Amino acid sequence: MNKTITHSAPPEVGASLQRLRLARGLTLEDLSRIAGVSKSMLSQIEREKANPTIAITWRLANALGVEIGDLLSSEVRSVDLIRVVDAHETPTLPGAHAGYALRILGPMDLAGKYEWYELTLAPGGELASQPHDPGTSEHLTVLTGAVELEVGPEKRRIKHGGTARYPADQAHVIRNAGKTEARALLVVVQR
Repeated sequence: MNKTITHSAPPEVGASLQRLRLARGLTLEDLSRIAGVSKSMLSQIEREKANPTIAITWRLANALGVEIGDLLSSEVRSVDLIRVVDAHETPTLPGAHAGYALRILGPMDLAGKYEWYELTLAPGGELASQPHDPGTSEHLTVLTGAVELEVGPEKRRIKHGGTARYPADQAHVIRNAGKTEARALLVVVQR
């Protein structure tokens, strides 16, 4: 019995990637920063000069807020009125070495304008940031626990339910000086 083996071409990820990226108003540089994939690699993928690994495809899908299959399909699907992003699809910036995790809650097409995150700080953990672009501000709402905020020479304690608004165009640190985990919503507004 002869078995016929058919060889099909690999999916053309580049066209889907470019379509999804442009639909969200993202540049190659924006997507590179969000997904953690080099700009040159993204360009090669979009021009079909390189095929991404599964790991890179997964990172790109998460960054674009789509299922991995959407990148592997050439089929153009209609956009749902309500897009639900499940917890496992939400990109997270792990800062385990500094005792924090930062979940990216905002859509990627607003990155660089408005960004919002869920910040989780272990006891003793801190998120230290260099100055952002001039005019950038942050809004920090503590959901559980309490945090200490340091902006320039000033330090303030923010308790459960409190919100701090501050300029983020200077060095700033959010730290958990307590004995229990702290969680907060962090909104970054760039002008």
